Amino acid sequence: MSKKDGSKDARRSPRRRDALSKRVIVQTAIDILDADGEEALTFRALAARLSTGAGALYHHVSNKDQLLAAAATNLVERVTGPAPSSDSSEATLRTLMLDVFDVIRAHPWLGAQLSRAPWQPADLLIFERIGELLAPLQIPDEMRFDVASAFMNHVLGAAAQQAAGTCIAPNLDRAAFLEKVTAGWTAHAGRDQLPFVHEIAPQLAHHDDRQQFATGVNLLLAGIAAATHPC
Repeated sequence: MSKKDGSKDARRSPRRRDALSKRVIVQTAIDILDADGEEALTFRALAARLSTGAGALYHHVSNKDQLLAAAATNLVERVTGPAPSSDSSEATLRTLMLDVFDVIRAHPWLGAQLSRAPWQPADLLIFERIGELLAPLQIPDEMRFDVASAFMNHVLGAAAQQAAGTCIAPNLDRAAFLEKVTAGWTAHAGRDQLPFVHEIAPQLAHHDDRQQFATGVNLLLAGIAAATHPC
């Protein structure tokens, strides 16, 4: 072996000796996505992080789309599992919705993934769990799909909003960015044309996204109560 070849070997990352599993690959992908975003997730970067070759990765995951879907499913599975049996379906549904919101906010790339492909397994897991928790609430069968869709659309709307915020202002101070948005709102038209917008504009910069999401969940639950137990 030449000295030159030896120096190349010295620069190579040591190959991993333990078995490579899909679970390890997906968790490592999540770590990359959380740290550096979707653009940083490449099979080359993943292979380097795992000290393996790209071929070993393709044995478990065919392409980046499949990897993103698997990463999203992994996170969603963590918040859609069974709840304590002592909780009511309504309380459990409220908790589920807020847990989904929290996991989307904790992993900025997840919102984009959920909202771009709503037929993927992660979205179906959320939808299935919502439907399961609606079953004991005495909703007429012909309404269950519409009601479940309303909850799911609430999730997807929040996911899209979180994704948009990450893309538009990934490194800006949130309040400062929203102050600029507020200025744009009020500059668009006068109070006589957009009275409601001008009225609520001061609240925008300091509003709580999670509280707004929770308010939406409560309104949906109140609607169920009104529909199933009319006065």
